[in-house]
Amino acid sequence: MSLSDHNPPGHPRVITFGCRLNTYESEVMRHHGDNLALDDTIIVNTCAVTAEAERQARQAIRKARRQSPDARIVVTGCAAQINPAAWSDMAEVDQVIGNVEKMSADSFVDDAPALQVNDIMSVQETAGHLVEGLDGRARAFLQVQQGCDHRCTFCIIPFGRGPSRSVPLGVIAEQARKLVDNGYREIVLTGVDITSFGTDLPGEPTLGSMVKRLLGAVPELDRLRLSSIDAVEVDDDLFDLIATEPRLMPHLHLSLQAGDDMILKRMKRRHSRADAVAFCARVRAVRPDVVFGADLIAGFPTETDEMFENSLALIRDCGLTWLHVFPYSEREGTPAVNMPPVPGPVRKERAGRLRAAGEQAEDAYIRSLVRQTVSVLIEKTDNESATGRTEGFATVRLADPTLRAGDIVTAKLNGISPDQTLTGQIQL
Repeated sequence: MSLSDHNPPGHPRVITFGCRLNTYESEVMRHHGDNLALDDTIIVNTCAVTAEAERQARQAIRKARRQSPDARIVVTGCAAQINPAAWSDMAEVDQVIGNVEKMSADSFVDDAPALQVNDIMSVQETAGHLVEGLDGRARAFLQVQQGCDHRCTFCIIPFGRGPSRSVPLGVIAEQARKLVDNGYREIVLTGVDITSFGTDLPGEPTLGSMVKRLLGAVPELDRLRLSSIDAVEVDDDLFDLIATEPRLMPHLHLSLQAGDDMILKRMKRRHSRADAVAFCARVRAVRPDVVFGADLIAGFPTETDEMFENSLALIRDCGLTWLHVFPYSEREGTPAVNMPPVPGPVRKERAGRLRAAGEQAEDAYIRSLVRQTVSVLIEKTDNESATGRTEGFATVRLADPTLRAGDIVTAKLNGISPDQTLTGQIQL
């Protein structure tokens, strides 16, 4: 779960919680606000993955009202979709909009209803919303899929996002071309369950076939990155691209959640521990520079110490680097809330151990890059230096004030700063 509060002058203020898809959708809403001149409006785009995410959203809403007593506060996102009454009952909130409704400018006009949340399970299509760029970012997120047909026992998100539905390839290519024309060098394909892409489209194209056609249709695109994927749903075309296509970044974030087979079964996941380990080994054999990230849940109901140790060992056995660790969070309406719980302090302690192991893996990876020559996409600059990301998503700071956001440069790495940022020199 992440939070961003990016508010350029002259725009409505948008506070975003959660995933990359929410970040993309926040940009769509920002464009709606610009077109409608909603300068005195605050839009809070919520997340429902954990109770903590909802708590932070409520806290942000109350703070926003204290700081801007006359502003119009609009709440949307997955938490608002799942339980709209809980948000409309907040005294600070003026309007609640569902996940489908937030993508329409009409939902934000002055005389729009205060509560606009319809049955998301009845939605059949995902519109291709054209975002010409993301303010303040060197990379752009591009939505290719929405919703989820799976029913993991811990997850409430399908009830916030609806059934899986895909954006047609022609629309994806059009948006990617527009982003490249606007100067974006890297695009991240995002969705709720992107490896299910295409199951609802004519001919049922796979994610791999779509990516292959997209790269062919937009040869000017320098970098393409995937958001979270389900390893057991990776098709042959996508695996071939991972192995052979240099424009597809060697950075894969995996939806793993656990490393014990019984817990995976109780989560109703579609892979086993052996599947995860085998997938990582197979990819690393054909793309040795690959870097894996993963989502892991600590303290899922019924998790014993031995089961937890299997998840902890998965970091080593899969060679995971960038971890998103969550203590299990009860979500009303999911089957897992009826399973025997792990005590809260135990969940917290196990999450801390997972994060510590992840930090060790991250440190080892960063140290392995020293004295290496890498490609860096510049994201931010100041009067003294520029900061960007490698293809494997490590952060690099270069002492060159002439660089601009969006530049891609080759750099020789020579050190690590105290904040774990790599340092180096440009190679001409």
